[in-house]
Amino acid sequence: MSGMAVYPSLENRVVVVTGGASGIGEAIVEGFAGQGAQVVFLDVQDETAKKLIGNIEGKGLRAPVYYRCDLTKIEELREVASSIVDQFGTVDVLVNNAGNDARHSIDEVTSESWDATIAVNLKHQFFMTQAFVPAMRKARRGAIINMGSISWVIPSTNVPVYVTAKAAIVGMTRTLAHELGADNIRVNCVMPGAIVTERQKRLWLTEEYKVEILKRQALKRLIEPEEVARLILFLASDDSSAITNQSYVIDGGWV
Repeated sequence: MSGMAVYPSLENRVVVVTGGASGIGEAIVEGFAGQGAQVVFLDVQDETAKKLIGNIEGKGLRAPVYYRCDLTKIEELREVASSIVDQFGTVDVLVNNAGNDARHSIDEVTSESWDATIAVNLKHQFFMTQAFVPAMRKARRGAIINMGSISWVIPSTNVPVYVTAKAAIVGMTRTLAHELGADNIRVNCVMPGAIVTERQKRLWLTEEYKVEILKRQALKRLIEPEEVARLILFLASDDSSAITNQSYVIDGGWV
């Protein structure tokens, strides 16, 4: 984060990040830790989470707190959310980041796989928000950032249910912004393009796909997770105090 913006309003704020152990989530956790926030992150990757905490502590920053949570199990989600509020007293920022863009064809989608894909990409965003709204209302402030995607705008293929979920996040963001605005709770969406995470590199970022990305983007370079995190830091800070109900594309100019 050297040379990047510092947001004094984020210092000591309680920030919850779902899917925070790896990928874009990891960069978000590191970004908030660099701002002096008290970060709490949720995931199911215990060893990866432990490594991330060690890396952040090694930089002399406040260690984030890790909660193991299967976000597709709503009762478990609610129990973890309640524990977080009990431990920290409030939640100032919620980043609904967790998701899974596993490829799937139309023909192979079943009723069960549809429900599972919606659960991991959309459903938990609503119920995590619902769980933390009372604490935010009590504090008369809050910033919620929902992770969307440009996949529904392009639109992407070979991920029809994922694309459906990501499109729905924009609509959910807009209605929640109006539902919660009177309580001084802001709700925005971030829509990344092709971001170079370790998962993408391992599974899908072939040389052929890189060529396609750079052909479609205005910027002829790949976009890093840290660049997405910087946008989220701004939207969580008081510097964006008048911004809500918006969806921000970060894709190097693909859309």
